[in-house]
Amino acid sequence: MILLLTTAIDAVVGNAHPTKKLSSTTFVGTSCRRKKTVNKQQPTNNQQQTNKQPTNNQQPTTNNQQPTTILVTGGAGYIGSHAVWALKERGYKVVVLDNLVYGHRDIVEEVLDVELVVGDTSDRLLLDQLFATRQIAAVMHFAAYTYVGESVKNPGKYYGNNVVGTLTLLEAMTKVGIDKLVFSSTAATYGIPQESPIPETHPQQPINPYGSSKLMVEWMLKDYNLAHGLKSVIFRYFNASGADPNGKTGEDHNPETHLIPLILYTALGKRPSVSIFGTDYPTPDGTCIRDYIHVTDLAEAHVLGLEYLLQGGETEIFNLGNGNGFSVKETIAAAREVIGKEIKVVEGDRRPGDPPILVGSSDKAKKILGWDPNYGDLKQIIAHAWQWHQLRHGC
Repeated sequence: MILLLTTAIDAVVGNAHPTKKLSSTTFVGTSCRRKKTVNKQQPTNNQQQTNKQPTNNQQPTTNNQQPTTILVTGGAGYIGSHAVWALKERGYKVVVLDNLVYGHRDIVEEVLDVELVVGDTSDRLLLDQLFATRQIAAVMHFAAYTYVGESVKNPGKYYGNNVVGTLTLLEAMTKVGIDKLVFSSTAATYGIPQESPIPETHPQQPINPYGSSKLMVEWMLKDYNLAHGLKSVIFRYFNASGADPNGKTGEDHNPETHLIPLILYTALGKRPSVSIFGTDYPTPDGTCIRDYIHVTDLAEAHVLGLEYLLQGGETEIFNLGNGNGFSVKETIAAAREVIGKEIKVVEGDRRPGDPPILVGSSDKAKKILGWDPNYGDLKQIIAHAWQWHQLRHGC
């Protein structure tokens, strides 16, 4: 269901960011299908499940036995859409708030099949109306701009959206007594690592406005906990990657800056080559090492964080990563093996601000939340992403 809030909201929604037009073809399952014949998939019998998956008679409910409703901001985006699917699998009712600047309407409408409210987290009137007309128990907050380079050139855009938008959301939540939030932060708040793997206690010294904007939100959440009792789970994660194992949704950024999708676009002939920025780092093969975490495992962690809060948990901060790093050259080699194609590479100079190694420790999330990633193998991550990219971009 797609909803534009009416009455007092009409004039405000009319001034929201322009929405992205639906493409003529939606990619679901194993083939390209016209939108009129799209199947809204349910989990298949052979889909890998975790031992933390509740059965149908364990669906979360409120005191009046209605399904617990969760607001997911940025739920039409890459990680947010996977979290929405994970919530649906657990029996939650989901409302997505997304301005569709980077999100995808077709994913919410035709794949996730949940209510979509088109608008901004900085729109207080919209938020007040939304909270007044929905029995929302908690918020998952993904809505943010995330391009590091753009944040350096246009910091105001990032502080305005990521910081002011979150402040507006927190104010609207506290007004109506919603006191639980799962926040999508980033390992970019750490800046240049002083140790590896990086623990949650590592100093936070971000080197770009994107990382700074996320750190400012973390500071606000600490203060709102002290002042208003608003409990939060903050996830700092590293390189989100992969796609839904069944091909329901995946990564689709414009512009795209992440290594694995750039490799896959090259394999699909959508770009001539993939670039390696720096081959003289103090690593075994001279290229940067990164920690890739499967987006489905990230989504699972967010649900566990939510349930931790719903069960009375206190504010906590967790890293999410595999704890294993792969170099740029290793990642390209793994993609060649998975895809079975040669991938043209162009080697260039280092980029300013790229640390040689970024690998995180997730021991705390495993201990407290019981998080147990299912997809830690790099080739499996690439295989799921390749399936998605062929469906979404290869037809």
